Amino acid sequence: MSNHDHSHGSNHSHNHSHGSGKTLLFALVFTTGFAAVEVVGGIMADSLALLSDAGHMLTDSLALAVGALAAWLSSKPASRAHSFGLQRAEVLGALFNVLFMFGVIVYIAYEAIRRMADTPEVDGGVVLVIGGLGLLVNIIVAWVLMRGEQTMNVRGALLHVMGDLLGSVAAVATGATIYLGGPSIVDPILSLFVSVLILVSAVRLLREVTRVLMEGVPHGVDVHEVGQALTEVEGVRAIHDMHIWSLSSSSHAVAAHVDLETMVRWEAVLPQLQTVLRERFGVAHSTLQPEDAAIRQACDANPDCGAGDSEQVK
Repeated sequence: MSNHDHSHGSNHSHNHSHGSGKTLLFALVFTTGFAAVEVVGGIMADSLALLSDAGHMLTDSLALAVGALAAWLSSKPASRAHSFGLQRAEVLGALFNVLFMFGVIVYIAYEAIRRMADTPEVDGGVVLVIGGLGLLVNIIVAWVLMRGEQTMNVRGALLHVMGDLLGSVAAVATGATIYLGGPSIVDPILSLFVSVLILVSAVRLLREVTRVLMEGVPHGVDVHEVGQALTEVEGVRAIHDMHIWSLSSSSHAVAAHVDLETMVRWEAVLPQLQTVLRERFGVAHSTLQPEDAAIRQACDANPDCGAGDSEQVK
């Protein structure tokens, strides 16, 4: 009969969720409010650079909203319908965010190309003032995020904001150039630059989402290294049938079979294995099944016993 043991870091993750949720919510309100200001300013100045920067800030707002919502949902306990809780809501929201970002990229690229052929007059003064305020807003939001709890949600949001900060720099450069008598065509050219920044963020986020949805090994975690670390615990002979995957961007899980020198040591070995997984690899949820190494070796010599031929980590 199989014996499964589980360890959960729910309280720890809930505390992080509440802290990061407040940080993300503040950044969300600040960013969304100024994105609206940039939209109005972009329409008034007829500046695609401001409108594209507003679009970039809006994608940041969506990323922050997804992070704040995910932080709230991940604090909800597991239920009969969702045994892992609602942690994957973050992934679904991120997927929506990626699709929206691609839509913004297509729109900005289309408008930039159209305006290069027929460049309208742009009010450089308005673009310079609003772009400068946008730069200040992004610096404040980045500062708040860097001072908050550094969960993967917050670090991901910070990447978005840093990209948007560069977009604000592009808007300021556009406004200054036109205000000083430069050609208005710099507006659509720098807008294309901003769209490239959004594309980089979108591709990066899509790769992260795909890794989680495909049950890939979390970024920065080496399966062989995890197996080696677990076998260093006294009383453990080998680790096999090990699987590592992500429940969300900040929650990872492990399932593995543990070959023991003697089964009577399992109660002492289990907490040591859980500590290694949690402290060295950030894995708070583990399902570990103990097996007698001597019996397994006998099964390896006799395939009919049904032990299988899974690769061991020695």
